[in-house]
Amino acid sequence: MSNSRSPKIRILGAGPAGLYASYRLNRLFPDGDIVVVEQNPPDVTFGFGVVLSAQGLQFLADEDPDLVKEISVGLESWQDIEIRIGGERIRIDGVGFTAIGRINLLRILYEKVKNVGIVPNFGKSVADLSEFSDADLIVAADGANSIVRRRYAEEFGTKVEMLTNWFAWFGASRPFEALTQTFMTTEAGPFNAHHYRYSPTHSTFLVETTAENFERQGLGKRTEDQSRSLCEKLFQEVLEGAGLISNRSIWRQFPKITNERWSHKNMVLVGDALRTAHYSIGSGTRLALEDVQALVKAIAATDGDIRAALPLYEVQRKPIVEKLLAAASRSAGWYEHFEENMKLPPWQFAHEYISRSGRVDPARLASTCPQFVKQYDEWKSRSGAA
Repeated sequence: MSNSRSPKIRILGAGPAGLYASYRLNRLFPDGDIVVVEQNPPDVTFGFGVVLSAQGLQFLADEDPDLVKEISVGLESWQDIEIRIGGERIRIDGVGFTAIGRINLLRILYEKVKNVGIVPNFGKSVADLSEFSDADLIVAADGANSIVRRRYAEEFGTKVEMLTNWFAWFGASRPFEALTQTFMTTEAGPFNAHHYRYSPTHSTFLVETTAENFERQGLGKRTEDQSRSLCEKLFQEVLEGAGLISNRSIWRQFPKITNERWSHKNMVLVGDALRTAHYSIGSGTRLALEDVQALVKAIAATDGDIRAALPLYEVQRKPIVEKLLAAASRSAGWYEHFEENMKLPPWQFAHEYISRSGRVDPARLASTCPQFVKQYDEWKSRSGAA
């Protein structure tokens, strides 16, 4: 295509990636014809809190300091991870994260796009992509079930691998001091919960179990409310009187999605439509927003030549993403065997947990988490562990 400064751009999905894409592309093409299409009504969102690492926020701030300033107002932050297993509560210091309510993040982004004159077309399902055939660019920000990616799976070189564990995503009506991982074997089998606060009063509470236990307990036959009640009972000691909250909190298996090619003709994938990173590393939203940044930078670098920009986006972004995806894959593999890992002594288990992604070598661990390493070494001395 020619270097048009007023391209026709269609963005599928009004999640964080889609809204941010419309905002950034509007800044690049103020006179562009930019439309966001979303199948859900406004203010309907699934999930609870969104985790953003300090590194991820800095990456965003380098390109968009005003956005990070607005996000930071509603952030909850912590410096420790707590592992609860076998009656022990083990703190791992120095691992800073922040979180914000997903609905709050979406509202911030929605206000930004509204202020530049873009109002997403909510409640519109797209069955046939031919209605966008005259667009200069179609940005597929429509998540793991992306209609664009599914329609052109062969062209993108899509691969989907379902992990074996099952999980359900709840909220909890209480905050937790740190990002907490609770592992336990109950009368109903092995479970773990990932929980962290995203507001002063509420937390995300993701419950996970093995495929064998999922079948044994008949979890797939339970209603959403029955599952919520069961998990509330299983984790009552952790919840300390708080309740679990459902929001499409159905049991599902994690889809590990990759694509050999990131664009096809006038279409490009970002966020979960492009690839999924296991929830245990808390980087899904960060990756999606960074994808958008990389796409916009590639378009700017080619002076608005979108067809030239799409391969550049892939070439420049892919090596960065692949490193994080490799870590996410190793982390997912560790969780896939969490029941077996739970046989380790608690301190050994915690050490294996923090080392699971392969990104933290002993020297870095000692530097980042000095208190944990000191206590771990003391445990090894006392126990005679190798």
